[in-house]
Amino acid sequence: MTQPTTAPQAHAQFTVPSKHPMVMVLGSGDALLRVIENAFPATDIHVRGNEVSATGDPKEVALVQRLFDEMMLVLRTGQPMTEDAVERSISMLRAAENGESEARETPAEVLTQNILSNRGRTIRPKTLNQKRYVDAIDKHTVVFGIGPAGTGKTYLAMAKAVQALQSKQVNRIILTRPAVEAGERLGFLPGTLYEKIDPYLRPLYDALHDMLDPDSIPRLMAAGTIEVAPLAYMRGRTLNDAFIILDEAQNTNPEQMKMFLTRLGFDSKIVITGDITQIDLPGGTKSGLRQVREILDGVEDVHFSMLTSTDVVRHKLVGRIVDAYDQYDSRNGK
Repeated sequence: MTQPTTAPQAHAQFTVPSKHPMVMVLGSGDALLRVIENAFPATDIHVRGNEVSATGDPKEVALVQRLFDEMMLVLRTGQPMTEDAVERSISMLRAAENGESEARETPAEVLTQNILSNRGRTIRPKTLNQKRYVDAIDKHTVVFGIGPAGTGKTYLAMAKAVQALQSKQVNRIILTRPAVEAGERLGFLPGTLYEKIDPYLRPLYDALHDMLDPDSIPRLMAAGTIEVAPLAYMRGRTLNDAFIILDEAQNTNPEQMKMFLTRLGFDSKIVITGDITQIDLPGGTKSGLRQVREILDGVEDVHFSMLTSTDVVRHKLVGRIVDAYDQYDSRNGK
């Protein structure tokens, strides 16, 4: 009687350097180890002292070994590993293994790229697409960051703007948004014009407070070093020596988009962010962000960075909500 053949098993063993306490590698209460075990359910992973061993399918064992190597590289920089960082590392390694990504960057390279540090907090990309978006901002004069809510498009662009200001690459930061509201009209809101537009610009102020000493922001704004204004205020200007961010660009019409892009002056950089699935324009009005890719695709020094639900860095449920809406739109022909 022929005996059934069993799949070949591989075994790997690696030692965690003594300078890294095992709690940093495994997580408090072994939380990081549980993430790894859940991601590799068919692989036996054992820890004894500072020795980690893995037994199972050769490809899976090789991925586990690569994962621990990447974790060691991150920990070597002094940055702690989190459950989210471990999950994202596994996702990047699997995508590369399955040929879904032609990534040259390793998880450690993505997770340890510092953009800006302020008050003990460091802003970094958390996904491969976010790193490529940040790198594109360094390399190109005009960059479009297009993707759903929570992918860090605006936040990372603002961090790059503050970094450019602090390193004297630019003399000022200009942050702008179209004052198009979701279900409201400005005329019906109480107060002066500035009080009416403040709700639309408030998210930009909030991000600034994360990146700069809050006490310095009024001074920088009074001096014109930082300007936060509605898109209509950009008309007729030429913006030199500036880092300019247009947020919520899906709510521009084609004429506004052209007007904004032609404000570009010498030694300036433009980043345009938006989500083409959340357009608040009146019915029948074409989005300037939807149209501009057809117009500028292939133009030298213009780059389009596409972010997806896998780049959402808010609560995990946000990514699932984004996917559910995308599937609904596909079923209904939107």
